Amino acid sequence: MPIISDARTALRLAGRLLRSRRSRRELARRLPSVPALAPGSVEIAVYFADGPVNMYQVRQWYAPLAELAATHTVAIIARSPGTMLALLDESPVPVVYARQVVDLEQFVEQQAPKIVFYVNQNARNFQMMRYGRMWHVFVNHGESDKMYMTTNQFKAYDYALIAGDAARGRLSEALWDYDLDTRTIAIGRPQADHFAGAAPYPADDRTVVLYAPTWEGDRAAAAYGSIASHGTTIAERVLASPDHRLVYRPHPRSGVLDVAYKAAHERIVAAIAAANAADPSAHHVYDDGAELGWQLAGADVAITDISAMIYDRLAVGKPLIVTRPVSAEADVDERGYLSDANWLTASDAQDVVARVDAAANDPAELAKLQHWVERYFGDTTPGAATKRLHEAVEQLLARWRTVAAARGER
Repeated sequence: MPIISDARTALRLAGRLLRSRRSRRELARRLPSVPALAPGSVEIAVYFADGPVNMYQVRQWYAPLAELAATHTVAIIARSPGTMLALLDESPVPVVYARQVVDLEQFVEQQAPKIVFYVNQNARNFQMMRYGRMWHVFVNHGESDKMYMTTNQFKAYDYALIAGDAARGRLSEALWDYDLDTRTIAIGRPQADHFAGAAPYPADDRTVVLYAPTWEGDRAAAAYGSIASHGTTIAERVLASPDHRLVYRPHPRSGVLDVAYKAAHERIVAAIAAANAADPSAHHVYDDGAELGWQLAGADVAITDISAMIYDRLAVGKPLIVTRPVSAEADVDERGYLSDANWLTASDAQDVVARVDAAANDPAELAKLQHWVERYFGDTTPGAATKRLHEAVEQLLARWRTVAAARGER
């Protein structure tokens, strides 16, 4: 068995090396045509040291960065050739390739940005953070109650842009001698202001139910996936209702480890196709696209597993139901929102239509939801989080100017 494992590891490493070489060759071809940035023009840099596999962490910032770029020059710093290629194709703001530390030194010397954003805790962040005369600001790539959100690494940054009171509470409890009032600024979730895109169904009287389960997980403690336990029943009941529309968006890894989980997923996909064939006006959706926006913003009620989707949905301030894992080994941290979530057990899934209608219309359920929305994200009125992001940037730039003036620098 160890021999097989070693062979697989060797194959993965060899494949990674080949991809890296191809990326470097392609990048060498494309870089000469990338317009150079005028020296001293970049005020805000976004540092991203990861490879393409983690690009979702920076992609979710594209729209807020594009809006910010209307008033301040923004650039993304890429360290990986594969990431740089993807950013050249996708990024709405200029991209700088800095594969080596010497490239970072050159960028800092030429541009001297005032603010550098970090979307994750990559160890290579410290290669950028060694430069002074700029604010190093952790912005993260999501909001949740995971341990990741209270790591002592927060102290390494000059400031952190956090979502709201829930984040303040977590940090206050977890970190010793951390000045929350000075070093954190609450902005909500600006990405939610850009959860858009055209929904592939008509605007009608049907209640739209987004079912967005996660995958089966790679260990017992992370067995949060509900497709096999709840999902087929949820789909059956919602698809049978003439008053409801199902939007099914499973995690892309659903069924990669568990044959039964994959089979349950395939039954749901087949059931959606059959329901649409029987009633073309139903417009039920199996969504396996890369874009995430209209699903969260448009659904009347969302049903999710324990995953980041919970907090993305809370950020739009609309009704939410969370599936209760059937495995006793699943690690459910019932603090924060999960202490008071609108839980759906596997045995309750047969009544999902009634539960959906209650989540959408019951005053007590809506009041409870609003409490948690405000605790995690503050004001979720469209545009409010974007306004707070821009105010935070102006606040940080003003502090930079004050410190620079006091030191006789500019």
